Amino acid sequence: MADNEIATSGAKTNASDTAQSPPPAPASFPSLDGGGAAPAPKNIDFILDIPMQVTVQVGSTKMVIRELLQLGQGSVIELEKLAGEPMEVLVNNKLVARGEVVVVNEKFGIRLTDVISAAERVQQLA
Repeated sequence: MADNEIATSGAKTNASDTAQSPPPAPASFPSLDGGGAAPAPKNIDFILDIPMQVTVQVGSTKMVIRELLQLGQGSVIELEKLAGEPMEVLVNNKLVARGEVVVVNEKFGIRLTDVISAAERVQQLA
């Protein structure tokens, strides 16, 4: 075997072939915080078609199964909210606004009277 050849698992290679090549460059991925390799999108058009569950909560109550089974047509369920109190508008179970019930074209709707600020919505996430 010559001085410039190295045996590796039975194969002969030249010493010049075993010189280390530079490591590959790390992959770059876009950052969610706007920094990093890729610039942040300038608009939010890409999320405008995402469906979300919107719920208007009139009120709620707790009852035992016995009371639930006794309900029939004409039964009245007392809610914890007072008459005239604003209804809550929830998006994906997070409070985003309050409003009052209205009738539009013979359908119920809600007129928003108070929209929760962005800061308050962020606090709900914690």
